[in-house]
Order: sequence, then C-alpha cells, then structure tokens
Amino acid sequence: MSMRNIAIIAHVDHGKTTLVDKLLQQSGAFRENQRVAERVMDSNDIEKERGITILAKATSVVWKDTRINIVDTPGHADFGGEVERILNMVDSAIVLVDAAEGPMPQTKFVVSKALKLGLKPIVAINKVDKADARTQEVINEVFDLFAALDATDEQLDFPILYGSGKQGWMAPSPEGPQDQGLAPMYDLILKHVPAPKVEEGPFRMIGTLLEANPYLGRIITGRVTSGSAKPNQAIKVLSGDGSTVETGRISKILAFRGIERQPIEEAVAGDIVSIAGLVKGTVADTFCDPAVTTPIKAQPIDPPTVSMTFSVNDSPLAGTEGDKVTSRMIRDRLFKEAEGNVALKVEESTDKDSFIVSGRGELQLAILIETMRREGFELGVSRPRVVLKRDGSGQLLEPIEEVLIDVDEEHSGVVVQKMSERKADMLEMRPSGGNRLRLVFHAPTRGLIGYQGELLTDTRGTAIMNRVFHDYLPYKGEIAGRRNGVLIAMETGEAVAYALWNLEDRGPMMIEPGWKVYQGMIVGEHTRENDLEVNVLKGKKLTNIRTTSKDEAVRLTPPIRMTLERSLAWIDDDELVEVTPKSIRLRKGILDPNERKRAQKQKAEVA
Repeated sequence: MSMRNIAIIAHVDHGKTTLVDKLLQQSGAFRENQRVAERVMDSNDIEKERGITILAKATSVVWKDTRINIVDTPGHADFGGEVERILNMVDSAIVLVDAAEGPMPQTKFVVSKALKLGLKPIVAINKVDKADARTQEVINEVFDLFAALDATDEQLDFPILYGSGKQGWMAPSPEGPQDQGLAPMYDLILKHVPAPKVEEGPFRMIGTLLEANPYLGRIITGRVTSGSAKPNQAIKVLSGDGSTVETGRISKILAFRGIERQPIEEAVAGDIVSIAGLVKGTVADTFCDPAVTTPIKAQPIDPPTVSMTFSVNDSPLAGTEGDKVTSRMIRDRLFKEAEGNVALKVEESTDKDSFIVSGRGELQLAILIETMRREGFELGVSRPRVVLKRDGSGQLLEPIEEVLIDVDEEHSGVVVQKMSERKADMLEMRPSGGNRLRLVFHAPTRGLIGYQGELLTDTRGTAIMNRVFHDYLPYKGEIAGRRNGVLIAMETGEAVAYALWNLEDRGPMMIEPGWKVYQGMIVGEHTRENDLEVNVLKGKKLTNIRTTSKDEAVRLTPPIRMTLERSLAWIDDDELVEVTPKSIRLRKGILDPNERKRAQKQKAEVA
C-alpha cells in the first residue's frame, strides 16, 4: 500500500482538530453506529476543558488504496516545541488559515519551520462561510507571508483549497461544489504530497513523541527512516552525540489506524509507528539496528524564554489536600516531563528543595502545574521570569515577542498606551474590518506577563491578543509591575465574615468566610501601594445590650476569583502561589513578618 505523511498546521482556533474529525469520518474510519466525541483528537481532560490542542497526535486514513498518516498539531505558540518536532515525520503540511482572521503570528512561526525543512505546503482557507470572510485578501496575505519567509519558487506555487472544516467540505473555489465533501482535499494530498523518502540500510527511526502506557511502559512514536522492524527484534538507542543510551528488544509495534492504535507484525520504512519495550530512549534519540553507528540528526528546537521556580510546599496547610508533597516526587515528575517535552528545561537549585523550570511561555508552564495538581501534587510556584542571555560582547539580551492585537477602534488608544508602558514598539496599525483595528508590536516578554487580563478589562472583553517568540534583543530597561500592595493574614485559623466585612474598605478580598488562612497568606488586594497585615479571624464582641435596629446581617462583596494563570501573573517577586489538588492560595515567600522585614531591609541595603 502506498503512503503519504502530512501535518495540519495553523494558528490556535483556526479549525485543525475539527477538520481532522471530518477527515476521519468521511474516510470511513468510524463504524456507522460508533459514538464519537467532538474533536476526537483532543483526548485529555485539559484539552477538552480549554478547547485547545496541547499535544501533537497522529492518526491515519485510507483513501483510494493509499494510507494517509495525519498529524494534528497544537496552534498555541507556547506549545511550538510540539510542532517543531513532528515536522521531521512528514513530507508536507496543510496550512489552515481562517478566512476572516488571515495568517496570524503562530501561522508565521509554523510555516517558517516547514519552509526551512523544504516542505511544499498546501494552503486551505477555512471558515469561508463566515459573514466577515475576506477570502481573496487572505490569499494575498498568505502569499506575502511565504515570500517574507524566503520561500522558494516551488513553495510559492502552493495549491489552494477553500471550504469549511465544520461543515465538512473543501473545494478549489470558495463557491464549492460542496456536495463532494473533503474528496478534493484527499485527492490533492495524493497528487501534491510526495511519497515518503526511504533511505538505504538497516532499521533507523528518530524518536518524536513520547508517552507512558500502564501496560506497555514507554512508547516512542516516530517515522521509520530506513529498513524495517518486527516485534522481538534487538535494537539499540543512540543519543545525538553517537553514544549508546541502551540496548533492548522491541516488545510491540503499534500503527495508527483511525483513532485507534493496532499492533502490527512489521514496521516498514516511511510509516509512522510507535514502538514499546525500551526504558531509557527518549525524544530526539535514534532507535536503530545494532549495526548502525551514526545517529539521525535531530532538528534544533527554539530555546525556552520563561522560567519559574517549583518548590516544596512549606505552608502550615502543607499535606492536608495532596498526597505527593516531597521534593523527590516533584523532582521525578519534572524530569519525566522534560524527557518527553523538548521545549521544557528543568534544573535543580542549590537548596535541592526547589527546581527551575523553563518553557516557551506562562501558558505552557501553567498547563504543567494544572496537570500536576490533578495528579495529587502540592507545590509552591514563583512568578514567571524571563530567561536573559548575554551576547559575545557582554550585552544583556531579553526575549522579544511579536504581538498581534485585534481590537475595536474605540479601545485602540488605551491598548497603544498600555503597550508603550510595557516598552513595546508598534510596527503596524491597519483596519481589519467591522470597525476593528489590527495592531502589531514587538514587545519584551517581561512586559506581557499578566497583561492578558488587563487587556480584556480595558477593552470590555473585545480584544484578541496573539503572540509568538521573535528574537533575543538588547534589554529594554525596567518595566513597572503591580502598583497595589496586598492584605496579609496575621494569624492562623478560619476567616470570619464580620472581620472580612470590616476590612472591605481596605481593598477587595480573595477569600470567603470559613476558609482556612495562615500567617503570611495573602487574603486580598490593598487599595494603597504598601502591604498591610490584617486580622481576618476577629469576631464581633457580644454584649447583652440590644438595639432597635437589631443585628444587621453582614453582607459581603463577592471575593476576587483567582485562577491559576491569573495568580501566576498577579503575584510579585517576593510572593508564591501555593497549588494543591483542591485550592490555589497566594502567600508571601517568607511567612514570618519579622523575617520578612529583615529580608526587605537587607535587600534595600544591597540596592
């Protein structure tokens, strides 16, 4: 059976996973009476809840006696490492572009990676049924993007399809025909995508995706570059420098058949398969025949730009809600994550109780924290910090991102003002239809931490911000952070409604009556710049005197709901987010008030 390998790449929310659903349905991958969830490729709980793809996943369909292996990729810039890896496995890519929004920052990022590898993409203009679709303008924008990324003449001569992934049709023209479904896309894949290149020699495969299975152990997915492999065959694993990581036998070979993986008796060159049976081999290692001595060269991955400190939870409530609290457990979990996620870097700190975790953005790290808390971990997490570098001449460099904001015209002034306060340079301002403007900036990553929530407040929830890593450029100087101080609990116990009611004029609260608090825990935001210690346990003094007005019921203002992402962006450098399976609490890094004052004095003396 002939074969084709293709990836679907696009910006977040442009319809990749929905299109894969329809490709599977129309190829006959499902039984007629089979119940299939919407966005079937978004398989884990967090993906389903957030409606975004986090992990790259493979599937396959058969069309006219040709097996088409399809890889669905994340669209968010923070998970770009997933996209960079899987492009090694495929021979072409479908670039999916929204007919209204056009090419966005992540489209630019993934297309640049695909073009560098020499792939000749297919462009699919999706959602042409939208009322604000501007099909011809978007095609021109895509062509300009390819040209700006130094595409070759062959790559610039890309075939174009128009359609709606949700309605399940693609055609050479925006008008249709719609009755052929996705048949024009299948036929174009067979015609335009080259068959996999097969090299001479024994079995070789570079690891691309890693996962753990409770029954089969470690499972590595990749494309077989040369030769073939069978179950029980002896193989070895080579690292990037050519040293042997381990030797072993393949216990099982699994191939993608629709949404399921089925065991097969032989993996042939060009196919995308998963192998089980090895215990150390990981992503970017070469899995090969014992006779092979040179590894396959892995593609370089862009460096991490944001880091956080993950530490053992040392608050008075530690261990009351989670069962994985020791530094050894946290260490093992983080290093296991870094093995399979090449865009993540984990380092041990000197005190051995905390770990510096670096990634592409705060969303990627927030997803890791959310996954860990669901597994029963408790930890303290610091504010995100950017990863700074120095060039050859010793000049300090910081990561700069390309930021694209779509906003109503009436709110554009405040957006420009806030971005300039964050040391951003405006590159472009142009209308994007419907009284909206598209603003493009180059902004330091430092200034963007925590800006998403403020942007939505300033624009009444109408702005859409997209960002992608641009480059390391000279440091832009100090950027003002949070202006308000915090309200800190001075005693340990349970919060009382009367005390919270009395403190309302000091600032908005973040806790409710009955919540457990401890000394050093942040319970609210102060209306002024300084921090203030408050007593939230103080009840009403009872007397035997009754007034005619009676005791009025205490009516409290609803507290601020702090989600994980909002907490990470909101805290200051001397504060932590305490994350447990049931709660997210904010606290000072040093809980004791006297020690905290001493540390502030020392810091002021050093400054």
